[in-house]
Amino acid sequence: MEDLKTNAEITWCPGCGNFGIFTAIKNAIPILEQKGIKRENIVMTSGIGCHAKIFDYLNLSGIYSLHGREITTASGFKISNPNLKVLTFSGDGSGLGEGLAHTLFAAKRNMDITMILHNNGVYALTTGQFSPLTQEGWKGPSTPKGSFEIPFNPISLLIEVGATFVARCYAGKINHLTETLVKAIEHEGFSFIEVLQPAMPYHKWEEFKDKIEYIDKESKTMEEALTTARNLHRFTLGVFYRTNRPVYHKELYREHNPITKKLPKETRLEKIRKMLESK
Repeated sequence: MEDLKTNAEITWCPGCGNFGIFTAIKNAIPILEQKGIKRENIVMTSGIGCHAKIFDYLNLSGIYSLHGREITTASGFKISNPNLKVLTFSGDGSGLGEGLAHTLFAAKRNMDITMILHNNGVYALTTGQFSPLTQEGWKGPSTPKGSFEIPFNPISLLIEVGATFVARCYAGKINHLTETLVKAIEHEGFSFIEVLQPAMPYHKWEEFKDKIEYIDKESKTMEEALTTARNLHRFTLGVFYRTNRPVYHKELYREHNPITKKLPKETRLEKIRKMLESK
């Protein structure tokens, strides 16, 4: 597990929930390797923010993306090489704020990507502005009298738009988070895990620990999953929905694979020459 850690200095605040997510993903990758998923076939991308620093600390291949554009980068990975297992780390502001449209369309298309959403309910790196998941009434630097906006319900939102694996975890329950990460990455299709985690200057672990509960059972239908997601409180953990439907790259390519079945360079150049000559 130690070889999954880089030599970069970790600059998260002491006690940050990101440490729990980092530990869980380091735990999950050796398990995936035992299941036949090679480490060299696992790639990652991230947005911008406290969540994105995990890119510096986790020893996997990938590309540091732009704010809210981590899903587009992840989609590019998967379309260009369907053999890859693609992870994208995102924040509540990055993936459901600036990047909301990208996230929704990746889920709609059932891109074979695992999205790990670090939900601390705030734009922490830029000193505490409210985010799309900030709870109503929360008082912070940009909402001193309390936020009056109603936050998204990320679980019901992602189920509704088409994600085929949707779960919620908590950075303080590392074993559960590890198990869920393994299931999500193994799943073929768009996997979404909302991970509750405190950003220490703005939220504390005490806000979570006595409220955490688990769903009794996994829903069998979308309607049942939506009802569960809408009616249970936001500290409820578990897999809310899992189903199978065609994934985007297989619908796009059918039997073709742009990596293993690409034309030789000279053949491609000849085709280009003929196209140019025909004009």
